[in-house]
This record gives sequence, C-alpha cells and structure tokens, in this order.
Amino acid sequence: MADSNFQGYIQLFFIWLLSTILVGRILKTKQRKARRPPTPLALPIIGHLHLLSPLPHRDFYNLSLRYGPIIHLLLGSQPCVVVSTAEAAKEFLKTHELSFSNRPTRTVAVKHLTYEFQDFLFAPYGPYWKFMKKLCMSELLGGRMLDQFVLVREQETKRFLTTLLQKGKVGGEAVDVGAELMVLSNNIISRVTLSRTSSQNEDEADVVRKVVIDAAELSGKFNISDFISFCKIFDLQGLNKRLKEVRERFDTLMERVIEEHQEERRKNKEMGARGDKVRNILDVLLDIYEDEKSEMKLTKENIKAFIFDIFVAGTDTSAITIEWALAELINHPRVMEKARQEIDSVIGNNRIVGESDIVKLPYLQAIVKEAMRIHPAGPMLLRESSRSSVVCGYEIPEKTRLFVNVWAIGRDPNHWKNPDEFRPERFMSEEGNGQGRLDVRGQHFEFIPFGSGRRGCPGTSLALQVVHTNLASMIQCFEWKVDGTVSMEEKAGITAPRAHPLICVPVPRLHPLPSISF
Repeated sequence: MADSNFQGYIQLFFIWLLSTILVGRILKTKQRKARRPPTPLALPIIGHLHLLSPLPHRDFYNLSLRYGPIIHLLLGSQPCVVVSTAEAAKEFLKTHELSFSNRPTRTVAVKHLTYEFQDFLFAPYGPYWKFMKKLCMSELLGGRMLDQFVLVREQETKRFLTTLLQKGKVGGEAVDVGAELMVLSNNIISRVTLSRTSSQNEDEADVVRKVVIDAAELSGKFNISDFISFCKIFDLQGLNKRLKEVRERFDTLMERVIEEHQEERRKNKEMGARGDKVRNILDVLLDIYEDEKSEMKLTKENIKAFIFDIFVAGTDTSAITIEWALAELINHPRVMEKARQEIDSVIGNNRIVGESDIVKLPYLQAIVKEAMRIHPAGPMLLRESSRSSVVCGYEIPEKTRLFVNVWAIGRDPNHWKNPDEFRPERFMSEEGNGQGRLDVRGQHFEFIPFGSGRRGCPGTSLALQVVHTNLASMIQCFEWKVDGTVSMEEKAGITAPRAHPLICVPVPRLHPLPSISF
C-alpha cells in the first residue's frame, strides 16, 4: 500500500513538473511574441512575401502607416525588421550600432557579385573590414586621392558638356540624359580606379557600363531562392544564371586589366622609372597585394571584388541622382530659374562652374539635398543583426535582416512639411524649419541618403563632387526642352532608377563653351 502511494506521488510529481515546463514554455513563447514588433498576418511558407511589389520601399512605407515605425516581417523563412522613422533608425544604427554592423550576405546576388564574399561592402564587421575601411578613408577614397584626380573630373565634365552641345546645336537632337550621365560617371570611376577611359577602349567601357546596369537591376530583383529555403537548389527565375554571366564578364575584363597593370609596373621598375605617376586605386591595391609585410594580405579576388563594389556603388548612383534632380527642375521651372540666376550671379558667363564654386551656391546645394530626400539613390539601408538585442523594447534575434526605409524617412510628415512637394527652400537656413543645418553624412537621422555610422558610404565625398558640379554645369550651359511634363515613376532596382528615360533637347545657353575652373 505504501509503495502504491509512493508511486502515485511520483506520478503526480512528474505530471506537475511536465505541466510546469509546458506552461513555462507557452508563457515564454507568448512573452517573446509580445516583445516582437507588430506584424501583419503571415501565410504558410511565404510569410509576408505576398504583401510586396517590385517597389518594396513603397510597400514597407504603406505597412508602417498601419502597423507603426518598427514592423516584424517574415519574408519566406527570413525574419526581418523594417524601420520607417528617424527616431527608430537612430536606435538601430547608432544606439545599437554594433549589433547591426553587418550587411546581409545570404543572397544569391551578393554571393556571385562579391566573388564568394571577398568584397568590402558586404564583408562582416571584423579585421578585414576595418582594414579596408581605414584604407578607403586614408588612401582609396580619401581627400588626397580625390585631389589627385581633380583634372580628370574636369576633363570628363568638359567632354560630357561638349557632347551635349554638339547634339543640341545640330538641329536640336534629343538626348537620353540618363545614358549620357552613365557614360560621364562611369568614365570618372574608370579613370580614378583604373586610369582608363571610354575614348581609349569603347568596347571595354561598354562592358563595364552594361555590367553596372545589370548588377544594379539583378541585385534589386526579388529572388525567391533567397527567402524560401527549399528553392535554393533551383533557379526558378533564371537570376542565378544571369548573375554568373555578369560576374564572368567583369572577371574577364579585370583579369586583363590587372595583368596589363602588373606588366606596366614591372617595366617601370626595371627601367627605374620615377614614381611621379599619379597612382590610381588599383595601384594602391596592388601595392598591398605585392607587399609581404602588409598588415592585411589581399588576394586577387579581394581586389576584383573591391573594384566591382566601386563601379556598382559609384556609377549609377551619381548618374541617377543627377537625372532625378534635373527631372524635378524641368517640372519646376521656377526652381530651375532661381538656380540659374544664382549660378549666373556668382560664376558669370566667362567660365563653367567648378568644384570650388559649390560652397558659394547654397541654393544649388539645397536642390541636390531635396532631390536626394525625395529620390534617394539607395531607398533602403540593409543590415543584419550579429547578435540578439532589445531595441525600443522589442526583442530582435540574431540573424534578423534589418531594412531602414530611407525613402519613407524622407517623407515623414513629423519632420518634413508637405513631404511630397519638391521645395529646395526647406534646406535654406533662412526658410527651412531648422533643416538648413542638415548634413548628408548620417549625423541627422531624418536625412540619411548615404547611410550612417561605420557602414556609411565611403564614397560620399566623390559622389557629392560629381553630382553638384555636373548638375550645376547642366543648369548653367543649357535650357532643357521636353514635351509636356516629365514622368516621375520609379523602376524596380536596388538604386530606384527612373522608370522612363529622361529624353530632352539641350538648347545651348553658352556657345562656345568657356573653360572650366576647378
């Protein structure tokens, strides 16, 4: 009888223990869910993918209006957090920066276009990334390197304006402005990076431009293999094949360029040539590659992947920003005329505006800021959590993908009056609501066109020089004629390009073109 009672107590004890564990787990699960950000209803397997269109930054914005500034989404099997206000962005990108210092790498596009994760932009936060970031700031994209190539940027601007002048004065030929701007920015990047121009090898330049366009397009396309795990072994959309082709085209070109560069360096060394030749970015990378005592040993794949980063991140973003700005100016002739009057009064008609003049053109600077606010070249910043953390009271697990919706932040009515209106005056100190003080380098989270913090764009200085100077020269040198108003529709892509080409007739205001004084 005693044994029977003892067994009964044991059974009751185990029942109580199992019940306690089960209830604890249920409560813990509910507690965790309660601490997650708000989320829409998810569907099996696909999660919230059904809520997204080819323009996800707009979809995220609309969801934020309903669910709040921080949203949890499940894109297939990938947990994500979407942030849509400056205040929330500051918490993730500044207060908890170390937890979100990585970029997501588990995508097919990143894998192929970075030489199997050998690049800088998507490198995990660690020794290699820190070394390359320091190198970017001190040599590759620092002030000294940019100063060395002032003449290059002047020459390419003059070549660009001359092309427009020839087309404008011969019967008023219409120009695809975006295509010409791509040639301009690609030439600048090519010369700064490799000391090569389209005039030296047009076929080579075409390969680079096509690679940049294709890479930006494919990176911005939704790839089902990135989000639904059992689809990874298939290439249902054919994107993997196209990405491989893009990488192979670029790799073939870069192998030839590096070989030619190395051969020239060997010849110069054998001849005892003086080292007064202007070194480009590839020269700096090859110096480290060949230096056995370097702090960090670079591989050839590291070099090719870094140069790919420079071309993709630097070519179309600058071109797209100038194109959007010009489109807005054409649709707002009052703003165009005010900008032209400022340039004419400061510069006159005897020379073309140069980089050193930009500081004296505050309204032009305001136009560029306003264009970047409404049409950020990167509509979303992507990060990934390297560890679990609690942000704004919400539990964010490790390996959660973070989307900071720069496009939505630039339209937040809590920070921007009439946010959909193109009004550069908001960035003028005497007219703006404190927004004239806003800088583009990530210190003010209501305006972060180049990102913020450690992962902010290292090419900001070069981009600003290219955008300001060439937009100003286009305003100064030409009237821009179009039929009707310009469409402002976007096209799918990682850089949010225009859906329709900007086709204009550039009518010369200054003929012949005066000299450029940089």
